[in-house]
Amino acid sequence: MIIKKLTKLSDTSLKGIKYAILLTFILFLGTSSISAQHNEENHEHEPTIEKKFDPGHFIFDHIGDAYEWHIVTIGHNHISLPLPVIVYSKEKGLNVFMSSKFHHGHESYKGFRIESDEKSPNKGKIVETLSNGSVVRPIDISITKNVLSLFFSVSLLMWIFISVANAYKKNQGKAPKGMQSFFEPLIIFIRDDIAKASIQKNPEKYMPYLLTIFFFIFLNNLLGLVPIIPGGANLTGNITITLALALFTFTITTINGNKAYWTHMINTPGVPWWLKIPVPLMPIVEIMGMFTKPFVLMVRLFANITAGHIIALGFYSLIFIFGEKSIYAGYGISVVSIAFTIFMTMLELLVAFIQAYVFTLLSALYFGMATEEEHH
Repeated sequence: MIIKKLTKLSDTSLKGIKYAILLTFILFLGTSSISAQHNEENHEHEPTIEKKFDPGHFIFDHIGDAYEWHIVTIGHNHISLPLPVIVYSKEKGLNVFMSSKFHHGHESYKGFRIESDEKSPNKGKIVETLSNGSVVRPIDISITKNVLSLFFSVSLLMWIFISVANAYKKNQGKAPKGMQSFFEPLIIFIRDDIAKASIQKNPEKYMPYLLTIFFFIFLNNLLGLVPIIPGGANLTGNITITLALALFTFTITTINGNKAYWTHMINTPGVPWWLKIPVPLMPIVEIMGMFTKPFVLMVRLFANITAGHIIALGFYSLIFIFGEKSIYAGYGISVVSIAFTIFMTMLELLVAFIQAYVFTLLSALYFGMATEEEHH
């Protein structure tokens, strides 16, 4: 179904997506080099202050979201990709500027700054100092690292599947080749082993959604393992992303639930009468289960992907921790750390597929339970 729908898109849209991806990253990379030069100029005459390595800050700084995309640190110079900051203030209205403004010799710009207080609930977020001296959070719709990664992955998915659809359109009746031959087994696997095996009534209806979440999660899991831009963002390890995916599954399940599903929810058959009076326990349990299912979907994907990044970064941190004690200890532990990191990366490649598969399979099972006809 997804192939048939995508074949309706023209070659012009495919070229437009390619040019949009290319132009976006050329512009951002151009501003990145400017930001790196300014950082070098601003810190050229500053005294060097040696700070003790903080593994917690190092790990959570890499797995968290940010208003810039850090690329590499050379000495004391941080080369990063500045991203657009878009905030709306009650006093100043709409403000749009690049995040590099926060690093050009001052921490604040137009009264806005990134909160650095560890005790503040807005730590790492943009806050605004009003004219009366109070500090508040403006309406923030900035293009952060995770948002840019989301745009890139969605554009890449559209380019891939429009290319595959056009290949089917041009080579009708012929054996698949190129990207067709790679993606066709995955599409058939999702159709036959997930959708049709889990959903009895009209499984093709849910195929576009199941294919979308599988390839979206799988691609972003893989991109999260790539250490260089445009990879490295912890998109599927962000709780808001997994929450949105779980809400989609919950909404589709709730909307498509048939009479048998809701009857079973309220009056569970086979339950003894003494469990229904004076307090109907089973309907309460069933309704709670309706909400815990998407919650488990959300937490499982978030926890597994985040844990993989934390473990890999933990092994890297050992190098710097032992290196502060002795340079020889740092070099010695680096062999072990890198070996374990490579092993974890190989394991994460498997986890990237498994988590996409599990999320898609459980979503299909929920759809199947919601649309299953009552048995007599």
